Amino acid sequence: MTAKDIVAELKKLGTAQTKKTWMTHGAQEPCLGVKVEDMKKIQKRVKMDYQLALDLYDTGIADAMYLAGLIADDAKMTKKDLQKWIEGATWGMVAEYTVPWVASASPHGREIALKWMESKDEAIASAGWGTYGSLVAIKEDADLDLAEIKSLLQRVAKTIHQQPNRVKYVMNGFVIAVACYVKPLHKLAVDTAHGIGKVAVDLVGACKIPFAPDHIKKFEGRSAIGKKRKSPKC
Repeated sequence: MTAKDIVAELKKLGTAQTKKTWMTHGAQEPCLGVKVEDMKKIQKRVKMDYQLALDLYDTGIADAMYLAGLIADDAKMTKKDLQKWIEGATWGMVAEYTVPWVASASPHGREIALKWMESKDEAIASAGWGTYGSLVAIKEDADLDLAEIKSLLQRVAKTIHQQPNRVKYVMNGFVIAVACYVKPLHKLAVDTAHGIGKVAVDLVGACKIPFAPDHIKKFEGRSAIGKKRKSPKC
């Protein structure tokens, strides 16, 4: 199966309503308007395919780029691949979710997350924080640099309210991820969440930025603190 075959299938699955939703949330043309649930049916069939994922991403079609992340063979992704992907990301769903998911599960997750965090480009910096937040959710605590994560929490506490819009959003998500998935730093992350308070971010429509302490409490209510995810992808 080729990228051309997949794109032909995506074109049949697209709807005007879904396209309107994607465009409202920042997708750029070309956009076909395919629901994530329909993309996941393709993912289930294809499973993982390194080259097909690269080819789909290269189409520049918003939906195809998202699907590329779902079928990417993360272990085979090179630093060059990941850099190309983040520099080519055309909208937030790809820059803040697709690329970080793939990067975090690649062999280069931590290294590239730290690099991207320092970028002056809002989308790339957001991807950096998103990648590290995704990383802590899938890596065992013994394999994490807890001192480094503690330092990053302190950085969030000091700088989050001065960051660009989307970086604030993803930094807030990073604090939530640490609190939920890194048991040794749970208390520090909760204290950080309370310290930063509500984060002001301009969002589309009815979307709201999670209030970190409340979100963490829901996780606690499910007795899920410290339980790692099998995959970063949703």
